[in-house]
Amino acid sequence: MPYESQVNSTSLMEEREPFQTRDNDQIVESNEARDNFSDRSEENQRSETHQASVDDSAVGNSYSLQNEEDFPEVKPVFQDTFMGHTSPISCSRFSASGDNIASSSIDGTVRIWTYDSSAPTSRNATIYCGAEVMSLEWECKSDRLLLIGTSDGGIKAWNVDAKRVVCDLTSTEAYPSILDLKCSPVEPIFVSAAASKRQGTGYVDNLGFASLTVWNMRTWKPVTVLPLGDDPPAITSLSFNHNGKLLAAAATDGMIHMFDMSAGLQVTGWPAHDSAISSILFGPDETSIFSLGTDGNIFEWNLQNQGKILWSRNCNRYCSPENSSRHQMALDANGRNLLVTSNLTRAPIYQVRGQMSGMRSLPHSGSITAVDWHPTLPIFLTGSSDHSVRVSSIK
Repeated sequence: MPYESQVNSTSLMEEREPFQTRDNDQIVESNEARDNFSDRSEENQRSETHQASVDDSAVGNSYSLQNEEDFPEVKPVFQDTFMGHTSPISCSRFSASGDNIASSSIDGTVRIWTYDSSAPTSRNATIYCGAEVMSLEWECKSDRLLLIGTSDGGIKAWNVDAKRVVCDLTSTEAYPSILDLKCSPVEPIFVSAAASKRQGTGYVDNLGFASLTVWNMRTWKPVTVLPLGDDPPAITSLSFNHNGKLLAAAATDGMIHMFDMSAGLQVTGWPAHDSAISSILFGPDETSIFSLGTDGNIFEWNLQNQGKILWSRNCNRYCSPENSSRHQMALDANGRNLLVTSNLTRAPIYQVRGQMSGMRSLPHSGSITAVDWHPTLPIFLTGSSDHSVRVSSIK
């Protein structure tokens, strides 16, 4: 592969040691950790009190845990609402610098805009994709390119300076749904998570098998297909680590897969949820990874002790299993605040391993369907089924 020669194999082996595949005892530990959390969550849900002192065994300390309805509302120092869409928001992402925002709606429209009135508007644009937009991804090194994945197998590369599509790729007919796109933070490559379709009653039930393709962003050609085995369940979410050597992939069978990108091979994987996984994120210090299940469980997994849960929450008040929509989460630059989409009009912001339980976003008039954090500043966005995207700056 063109990018292999730029990877230092010695440093990769040093980094890979915590990720080695473990034996069956390790998988049992992962299942037990999940089961213990599930039991604890059910007890908390049965409690009639709104506030209780609980011992979080994953963190190892005791603190006051509030129910989400008691979370204080954020007090933004600045906010702006973008009303340029005419249908529910499907995705919304800050660019690499944070200066631009791309947002998409289910009618296949993508808008590029800025929330800062003093910023230039020369990159503002409207892109008509002809199919529902399922994923957006900015090039990591600049704000120049935006990748757009659609429900008909299309992957468009939009040059924001030239204001035109510079490449229009198509997935194979067998895998028409582009569920996620992720650019390497180092190499000129990106990975697409495509899925086949089947008849079902909800978002996950409609997804069939998975295909993970690595693409070269200079030639716009496929480089390789990452191995997932025979008839693999759909991959819903991808995340690169900081140097692009590891790729995490979350599946509808509750598995997390970890790939060595220099070899193009899976190095480990473990059963993280009893449900499908909606979203996955590397923690900012690269020693943990966050996963959000369709059952509303959020886990932070220790990557040096695979199967150990460092922190956990159950947000099924906001992400109910009965809801068929796809939920997303986003971490702030410090890894302290985790923002999650919501079936309700407000989004929860959980404080990760902190003394505070969390906060709630300002309300929309519809459910929260997209979330993201600014790459460096305490600024977040929430997209909604009410067709709007709100940007809020907090202290």
